Amino acid sequence: MKLNQLTATPGATKERKRIGRGYGAGTGKTAGKGHKGQKARAGHGMRPGFEGGQMPMQRRIPKRGFNNIFAKEIVSINVGSLNRFEDGAAVDAAALIAAGILKKDCDGVKILSNGKLEKKLTVKANAFSQAAKAKIEAAGGKAEVI
Repeated sequence: MKLNQLTATPGATKERKRIGRGYGAGTGKTAGKGHKGQKARAGHGMRPGFEGGQMPMQRRIPKRGFNNIFAKEIVSINVGSLNRFEDGAAVDAAALIAAGILKKDCDGVKILSNGKLEKKLTVKANAFSQAAKAKIEAAGGKAEVI
């Protein structure tokens, strides 16, 4: 097959509409713009969100609070969910993603103390609650702050 033999799939392309070419063409006279009005004029462009002078949606909706664009996304994980790992395993963010506990990589992981830990694990995280650290060490593991 050569480049000059390539053709588009039937129905993939359609002829462009030739407007303003007489009434026999179907889009003559007003060229598909109707009669008069703002949109019928030349150079009628309106900015996005313009609603004809009505108060636009982005100004009508109430705004409240503050959204910090520099906020770090810290995900909290309970000690009880770490029982999925084998005894003696090293648990970090990559291992949590692989195990399906975390959905995606985030700015930090904090381990909280809800649940019971029955395995000896080396847990590497950005932060630990005091009770979580105590539970990990009571099970014979290590809690390392990254």
